Amino acid sequence: MKLSKQLMVEPGKKIKLNQRDPDGTGRFKSKKAGHAAMRKNHQRLGELQSVLYAENKRSVLIVLQAMDAGGKDGTIKHVMGPLNPQSCKVRSFKAPTDEELSHDFLWRIHKQTPRKGEIVIFNRSHYEDVLIARVHNLVDKKVWSKRYAQINDFEKLLSENNIHILKFFLHISKDEQLARLQARIDEPAKNWKINPQDFEERKYWADYVRAYEDALSRCSTSYAPWFVIPANKKWFRNYAVSQIVADALSAMKMAYPKPDVDVSTLREMS
Repeated sequence: MKLSKQLMVEPGKKIKLNQRDPDGTGRFKSKKAGHAAMRKNHQRLGELQSVLYAENKRSVLIVLQAMDAGGKDGTIKHVMGPLNPQSCKVRSFKAPTDEELSHDFLWRIHKQTPRKGEIVIFNRSHYEDVLIARVHNLVDKKVWSKRYAQINDFEKLLSENNIHILKFFLHISKDEQLARLQARIDEPAKNWKINPQDFEERKYWADYVRAYEDALSRCSTSYAPWFVIPANKKWFRNYAVSQIVADALSAMKMAYPKPDVDVSTLREMS
């Protein structure tokens, strides 16, 4: 069975995160084997990105969500880092500004979606409006409860306009999160990442799990699927995301456009 099929949240089905193993490593018996496969995927991704950009007919939106310290930044660095920045962009979403709050919650998101030929990675996304907004009661339940359908409609609009959407939840355990937060204290090179709020948010772990389960279950669709990526092992997390993205790009059956000039004539002139 393809990895994407194994890790996808089946549309219409309820997911329980305690039934997904965050320590999983798939078919790999060792980190060395995973790194070897990752190198091959880097080559594939580079080649496929080049065709996507040249063809200029469609684009790719990659959504990354995770608990604090779940590895979004590391995934971007290790999976997307080797790609050509000319057509691969990262967009992060912090607390909304006053201007953004004066519009609907998707207004600031739509502006950052990829143009044709481009890959855009969302480091956090519109899903914060059914996660942190729900957990911390930033808006009434009657407001956030409508947003699942609004998100689905929004993503369908993007899909119908040739934006291929892939959404990844980087699934770590509560113990692994604590270890990563502790490393930020113990390792001087990671001190800059320390945010006391991350430790406060751990108190809401169970609330976030319920919020994620609802978001993953209600917003995994055929046109914008969610994948739950085992992320305790960083090397497998990177491999799994790269494999699913590469397979999705390959399935698009892209092709370089034909040149506007007669290449044979230019060859004779050279």
